[in-house]
Amino acid sequence: MAIQFTRLGKEIVMAVKAGGPNPETNSSLRTIMQNAKAVNMPKDRVEAAIKRASNKDEKDYEEIVYEGYAPHGVAVLVETATDNTNRTVANVRSYFTKTNGSLGKTGSLDFIFSRKAVFRFDPGERDLEELELELIDAGLEDLYVEGDEEGNDIAVIHTSFEDFGKMQKALEGLGIEVKSAKLERIAQSTSEVTEEQAADVMKLIDKLEEDDDVLAVYHNMA
Repeated sequence: MAIQFTRLGKEIVMAVKAGGPNPETNSSLRTIMQNAKAVNMPKDRVEAAIKRASNKDEKDYEEIVYEGYAPHGVAVLVETATDNTNRTVANVRSYFTKTNGSLGKTGSLDFIFSRKAVFRFDPGERDLEELELELIDAGLEDLYVEGDEEGNDIAVIHTSFEDFGKMQKALEGLGIEVKSAKLERIAQSTSEVTEEQAADVMKLIDKLEEDDDVLAVYHNMA
């Protein structure tokens, strides 16, 4: 959880530097604050990150995506935010090397992962078929229900990366309180592995996820 809060803190800093400290006028910041609330990030930590970002001496973070393959041909895409690119690329490369993976060129996995806007919310008593019709103009591509960790129903919406803002506005207009809104990489094809091979892949993913500079790790392991 501590790493999750650190990552959200970085995202808040980047959003404030890009669009200002007011969530009313900065939709990116508003979204990240919703995501922070969903994982019970303390309010004082959120406010501290906003204050820190407003300080001109606060370092800028650069967003860099790394792509490569874990052992057994599993594609891995790593999103990072860093104030020291040399440190980050050296660390990411070492994780791939130590686990018998290989770092590839940027864009080499575009055919495997597509970037989607993903919204999650409590469906309550809503008629989801009716909701689908209402959201088509906002770019709706997919709407389905999954279970959360407590077994509660969560409605999930997929739309294109470009329609993120349009969908966000549409959901707000319908009075839907979004639990989380994120840009995620969705695997278009999967790689079948055995349990032993999956354990090898997870060694790399675990190392990546423990790194403070890493925001998210995606893979196409079935």
